[in-house]
Amino acid sequence: MKPLLRKALLSIALLAGQAAYASDIAGVHFDEQASLANSELQLNGGGLRTRFMLKVYAIGLYSPKKADSLEALLAQPGPRRIQIVTLRELTAEQFADGLVEGLRKNHTDAEYARLQPRIDEFRTALLGLRTAAPNTLIRLEWLPGSGTRLLVGNQQRGRDIPGEDFQRGLLRIWLGDKPVDSDLRSSLLGRN
Repeated sequence: MKPLLRKALLSIALLAGQAAYASDIAGVHFDEQASLANSELQLNGGGLRTRFMLKVYAIGLYSPKKADSLEALLAQPGPRRIQIVTLRELTAEQFADGLVEGLRKNHTDAEYARLQPRIDEFRTALLGLRTAAPNTLIRLEWLPGSGTRLLVGNQQRGRDIPGEDFQRGLLRIWLGDKPVDSDLRSSLLGRN
């Protein structure tokens, strides 16, 4: 009886250990750690984007160290990743327009004007998708010295967009003063 009990307890401990190293959001799995540009990143937080009570996408934010504010996150050197998995079919235009609207809301007119050529380039790369079926993996990766890289699946779309100001602008969509969803901001910053 003791060996059977020991095996059962070991199995439970292993399952509990696995749960501590991963997060599931609306059925989407996010690893607790990811590698990017020879760096190990931590899942800072993750959440669910809804709109009009519909599940739109699951999102995870990866950073070198966990941070509970946008300022603390931006103070960290090194790569970062925003990982999105669509939960319903979206046109590329719907997705791109949502991101551009988030950029506009979180920047002054002058800041937005400085970013405009890169926003247009980013939007054009997104529009090349036409549609994003459910379970489409979209990654926005900040690679210091190179720029922000858009990947759909594992395929890069467009060129790396230069400037840390652009990447910081993207983060403000979800973490800025006027985020797309304040509950989602709290989740991405690990506050929930």
